[in-house]
Amino acid sequence: MVEVPTPQPGPGQVRLKISAAGACHSDDFIMDLPEDNYSFGLPLTLGHEAAGIVDKIGAGVSGVILGAPYAVYGPWGCGLCYRCAQGHENYCEKTDALGIRPPGLGSPGAMAEYMIVPAPRHLIPLDGLDPVANVALTDAGLTPYHAIKASIPTLHPGSTAVVIGAGGLGHLAIQILRALTPAVVVALDVNEEKLRLAREVGAHHTFLSEQAAVRRIRDLSAGKGANAVFDFVGVQATLDLGHRMIGVGGEQVIIGVGSGRLPVGYLDRPHASTVRSPYWGHRAELFEVLDLARNGMIHVETEVFTLDEAPLAYEKLRAGELRGRAVIVP
Repeated sequence: MVEVPTPQPGPGQVRLKISAAGACHSDDFIMDLPEDNYSFGLPLTLGHEAAGIVDKIGAGVSGVILGAPYAVYGPWGCGLCYRCAQGHENYCEKTDALGIRPPGLGSPGAMAEYMIVPAPRHLIPLDGLDPVANVALTDAGLTPYHAIKASIPTLHPGSTAVVIGAGGLGHLAIQILRALTPAVVVALDVNEEKLRLAREVGAHHTFLSEQAAVRRIRDLSAGKGANAVFDFVGVQATLDLGHRMIGVGGEQVIIGVGSGRLPVGYLDRPHASTVRSPYWGHRAELFEVLDLARNGMIHVETEVFTLDEAPLAYEKLRAGELRGRAVIVP
């Protein structure tokens, strides 16, 4: 914990007085980078899930209201390339060339009293949503929503969707699957408490994340296997598990920030099966996620910490002791 200067918005920028910031495994990824792979400078304020009140605006800013509450769309792009023109700033073609980094993942983030947002288009009105209860939707809700939405054609009546990892993102993925699809939803985890949470938020079946789960899912699907597997861990063990349980035409969607290898080839995978690795979500999709919450169709299990308690939040995150998401309130 360090003191940093209170930021001032430049032309086109907006300053938020932070109401809530989410803690995430992506922060762990940043903190664990070897020194020779870390290029963001120090100190770096974490917090890429952000919500707050517009406190000050720079020259030329319009379209936002001073004193109004907003959520922050985090995967900032250039706003001008082909992808950004579609609202797909998470896939901006110019971020590397222009040095654009998301808040908390290269740019100063939300775990402070104030934060600069580089453009008003990155602000989504909360419209009555509690910022503390819903700030995690900006990543933990948007990321699974983006992943699942692309798989909707695969998740027809009678289909099976598997969620590997029923933690911060996984427990929201279960709710999103129930809200958007008629699929039978199966949750896998190594933690019995998280499997209990999975059942509470709507999973039809829950199994320990082990080899026996492959046969159980085959049995549930009359031998066909899963139509879609959403892997929120992404390490070799879960990649292998997902590979063995998908069926013909199935989708294996890797969301977790682990890494590993999968076989590809005519004899290596079920016919017409695919592997995808989506990133975060589109700007328009964040509007949709917040509408799901506003209509009571999804909710985030949260544990709240003060800014001084943020290190404790990360300790609990690393130990797998959080029920859902950690939220830091400055």
